[in-house]
Amino acid sequence: MQGSAIDSPESVLNSSVPPVASASAAEHHEEHPDLRLFGLVTFLISESLMFGGLFATYLLLRGGAESWPPEGTEVELLLPTINTIILVSSSFVIHFGDTAVKKNDIKGMRLWYAITAVMGLVFLAGQVYEYMTLGYGLTENIFANCFYVMTGFHGLHVFLGICLILGVLWRSRREGHYSNVKHTGIEMAEIYWHFVDIIWIVLFLLIYVLTLF
Repeated sequence: MQGSAIDSPESVLNSSVPPVASASAAEHHEEHPDLRLFGLVTFLISESLMFGGLFATYLLLRGGAESWPPEGTEVELLLPTINTIILVSSSFVIHFGDTAVKKNDIKGMRLWYAITAVMGLVFLAGQVYEYMTLGYGLTENIFANCFYVMTGFHGLHVFLGICLILGVLWRSRREGHYSNVKHTGIEMAEIYWHFVDIIWIVLFLLIYVLTLF
């Protein structure tokens, strides 16, 4: 019939969908749940199990030894104590950065996160200095093996935490990348750093404090 056009299947389909339903479908298609924090927590749980295995092994070996640590492989307490104070204090510093970004203070966040990264580097420098001055190596005995493996594995996590913090600082250069309503990456770096600090406190108690008794 002249003057009429045959509707294509696509036009018929589109015309049959109400505008509200179409908008709702588009919104559902565009929005995806942010599972980054969940993924980080899952990862940290798996890391906790790994450290837990190291802690349990250490305690078993310590309980079965006649003397712990063996003579000639003692640990000093002064430098690790200073390192502990620095690392634990950095947890408060990085929290100041998280508080700053929630007030939309990006410059303040950068300052606190930069200070945290420096404190982490100082901690690692102190750990390297301790390794250089202990006078024994990884294969000296079972205590030395446990000492270097546990503290070295933790040191690796501190290094990764510093990389996360530097990544946050690098991304913050882009205008609007972080704000008081958009700061998941900042929270993830803070959570990871708190985890690193908690693990170190347990290590400090096991390796340094308990050896005094």
